[in-house]
Amino acid sequence: MKFLRNLLASILGGLIAMGIAFFMFFMLMALLGQAEPVTVKNDSVLLFELKDPVKDYVGGDKEDPFAGLFDEAMGLDEILHAVEAAKSDDKIKGIVIKNVFAQAGLAQVQAMRKALEDFKTSGKFVYAYSDYYPQKDYYLASVADSVYLNPVGGMDFMGLASEVLYFKDVQEKSGLKMEVIRHGKYKSAVEPFLANEMSAANREQISELLHSVWGAMAAEIADSRNLDLTALNKIADTLGARSTKMAVQSGLIDGIPFYDEFETMIKEGMGKDSEEDLDYISLAKYMQAANTKKPSTKNRIAVIYAQGDILFGEGNEKYIGQGLMTKALRKAREDEDIKAIVLRVNSPGGSALVSDIIWREVELTKAEKPVVVSMGNVAASGGYYIATGAHKIFAEPTTITGSIGVFGTIPNGAELMGEIGINAEQVGTHANSIDYSFFEPMGEGFRNRVQEGIEETYNTFLSRVSEGRGMTVDQVNAVAQGRVWSGVDALENGLVDELGGLEDAIAAAAELAEVDTYRIKNLPHFKTGLERFMADLSGAKAEFMSDMVKQELGSESYEVLQQLKAMSQNAQTIQARMPFALEIK
Repeated sequence: MKFLRNLLASILGGLIAMGIAFFMFFMLMALLGQAEPVTVKNDSVLLFELKDPVKDYVGGDKEDPFAGLFDEAMGLDEILHAVEAAKSDDKIKGIVIKNVFAQAGLAQVQAMRKALEDFKTSGKFVYAYSDYYPQKDYYLASVADSVYLNPVGGMDFMGLASEVLYFKDVQEKSGLKMEVIRHGKYKSAVEPFLANEMSAANREQISELLHSVWGAMAAEIADSRNLDLTALNKIADTLGARSTKMAVQSGLIDGIPFYDEFETMIKEGMGKDSEEDLDYISLAKYMQAANTKKPSTKNRIAVIYAQGDILFGEGNEKYIGQGLMTKALRKAREDEDIKAIVLRVNSPGGSALVSDIIWREVELTKAEKPVVVSMGNVAASGGYYIATGAHKIFAEPTTITGSIGVFGTIPNGAELMGEIGINAEQVGTHANSIDYSFFEPMGEGFRNRVQEGIEETYNTFLSRVSEGRGMTVDQVNAVAQGRVWSGVDALENGLVDELGGLEDAIAAAAELAEVDTYRIKNLPHFKTGLERFMADLSGAKAEFMSDMVKQELGSESYEVLQQLKAMSQNAQTIQARMPFALEIK
């Protein structure tokens, strides 16, 4: 028995040693591979392909040899910089957009589209090809000189829609309920826990939001494709691009060649022989090459990225915490080389307390240096809260913003506990020492105290916006009530100053700081690459388990689970969060 135990231990030790050796060999090869400089050949074609999810910022030190090694995301900041660099790179002759199901938000797609539009002013070609065009991918591709589709492929072009899930019945059936206290006519983040159907107010705001976002997208598509806007909307209404031939007849697609035929057209346009290979360079590789080209100057514009839900804590690349954000803002205002700050916000909101902590740090920073906000896919509720004090606010036309309102959600299992035979008894020293119990129905006194806190937080929110935007409290309240707006409507309502992307915000910050030449300093520093891999193996396991659960449940059931989880986080804190989980399709 002892021999068998020793034998098994020896085998296990050997396997562990082999695993470590393999890991070190892999790391060495990866490091050597990353150490090789990216070579851009003459007559190269930049392949604009978004294989990984797009985040505003992936974080980390770009000079770290392990940066990006374990990251499965692309930074919007690097993508925009790469396209800008390619515009003046004599070795890049043009761009081919080739995507299916790009994992990016509408405002991110709009920012990339603008960068590609600017690239075309160089006189270089931009062509697009896909086997299938989802609506968002077509919106990006439509910027190209010519758009092509696989002859047996397809495309979606039907207008925008959104779906909201409701949970009232499942609460009543299970006995597990979410107690809700809110302020705001349109603050319907909690509506799914109160009703089985969409309220008229919620339907109104979603409808107006979708029409506004579609209007911005459609106007750009119509302009690029030389189509009348009315005709474009008719195509969407009648599904006039539901087959490849109809897509060509409608004017949305220029041709339906196979990919080899598409490449032959490119070669002919470049004066190449049909037998020659095209020298593609991937977007990921060119991003590495573009990062080496930096102006020589001490002046810096700091771009501070606030992305994800706002939660109490340190924060990381997935959520905004007061820890990293306050450190980044302090570092930016204390660094003499940093002349101005751009706060890039991509957040549906979250904790009202954390939002106010960050707002205060922005106030202290703007007293020292210019602060400009750039809004991404969404800057709603708490996301708008932290932005409202800036000297200038930019939003994309498709940015979802506003949602000035607050609410509280508290899970209660009293009915469920009663059904399964659990009873809780409390003992306290004072009249209000027994505050709240998950096992007992919510008392009226506790509910009144929470409502009082929500009203106070809402009024504070109004005052922050009033002070930052130069509006009266009544003017703010008229566009508040938890309602969300598109960037276009937010501009009309005075919630933002200009429509534009990250590059526009950076240029405005440089102008306010009166600097012509500068380099970008990205903050905060997130753990990336080997650093995060070694520090958070449990996180990698959790990510793996999350993927397994998603596969087992299916994407729609998994989405229900994620929404319930999101509403349960910080359940007993007052929330300044976007009024519903909105996925625009």
